[in-house]
Amino acid sequence: MYDTGESEVKHSGKLRPHLCTTCGKRFTTKSYLNKHGRKHRADGWFSCTKCDKKYPCHSSLVQHMNIHTGKFKCTECGRSCHNSQGLLIHQWSHAGVKPFECLVCQKRFTSSGNLDVHSRIHNREKSYICGLCDEAFSYSRSLTAHMRVHVGDESFKCHMCNKMFDRRGSLKVHMRVHTGEKPFDCYICGKSFTQSGNLKMHILRIHLGRS
Repeated sequence: MYDTGESEVKHSGKLRPHLCTTCGKRFTTKSYLNKHGRKHRADGWFSCTKCDKKYPCHSSLVQHMNIHTGKFKCTECGRSCHNSQGLLIHQWSHAGVKPFECLVCQKRFTSSGNLDVHSRIHNREKSYICGLCDEAFSYSRSLTAHMRVHVGDESFKCHMCNKMFDRRGSLKVHMRVHTGEKPFDCYICGKSFTQSGNLKMHILRIHLGRS
């Protein structure tokens, strides 16, 4: 992240071997370095000198600084990551590599975290419960969208048949029933579908022979 070689030797004729890993400044003694470090720990937090972010531990700040210095930078798109593992996972997205597979539906993901979130669908983990009708959801955003049903929000109402939806995306998909739009084309046979999920199911069953 910072040069720890010959640049440590002299500045104004003095040896400054003690490096602040937060901002790159050097000091002649360890005590001076420790005193300087308090500037980065306002209110017990380690503050970044490049932006307004703060971290509870120094190691987290060091990893954050890699974003500013570009230590782990993607050569394809220029995005900087916190560490080598983050860069590797990011580069998988460019290469189309998805090493984490759902054992239930075989859907693949670039990270274990994304797989864990997806697994809630199969595990039926529905910890977000509506206080008005007791309907449960796997994601907080789903509960938020559902609450519009109770408050009478008609922002997602079909103007052709007056059917109500709790999400904009659901209304958009529904409108294809009226317009006949089928934007998802099979790259193998050319058949078109109204939803991406139906296209995926078509490819799996018809062209890949999976049930």
